[in-house]
Amino acid sequence: MMLRVMNACHAPLTNWGLSFVTFKEGWTMLDIGCGGGATLRRLLKRSKNGVAYGIDISEESVAKARKVNAKVIDRQVFVCQGSAVKLPYEDEKFELVTAVETVYFWPELPVCLQEVRRVLKHGGRFVIMVEVVDSCSKWIDVVEGMTAYPPEQLKEMLDEAGFVKTEIHRKRPSYAAIVGVKS
Repeated sequence: MMLRVMNACHAPLTNWGLSFVTFKEGWTMLDIGCGGGATLRRLLKRSKNGVAYGIDISEESVAKARKVNAKVIDRQVFVCQGSAVKLPYEDEKFELVTAVETVYFWPELPVCLQEVRRVLKHGGRFVIMVEVVDSCSKWIDVVEGMTAYPPEQLKEMLDEAGFVKTEIHRKRPSYAAIVGVKS
């Protein structure tokens, strides 16, 4: 039930955040923290003949993402269980990596950002989409293990990890999309 709610509730943020990417046909894309799998479907709609990979630490999320994408699973969508700390993909595999409402839970965030950079192709983009942008958010007290990062801090961390042309986009009081490019 929670994964179904997440798929619906994250849709406006995800659609808005993906608007900052100019998609091309045939991309190979990764959604880290793929949750219920809805972002994988959105990625495929934007890149004709594309392939989308999803990874999530939760076994339940992996099962739900596979079910939501059942028509194309193991052909255009590939989902596995794992962590952003050690991504099970070869270097320079993806044109796009997304993280929708997940960086709050990534341990060793600088290490994770290096992993994202490693699996991106040169010129590839990483899009972080968040709604909780400061430690005053009510969600920090409600959700265990959650750390809020202001968009400026995420931009700084991306820059330190070697991303370039990093931009912050804002909408509403709390929507933020931080986009970095692998040089």
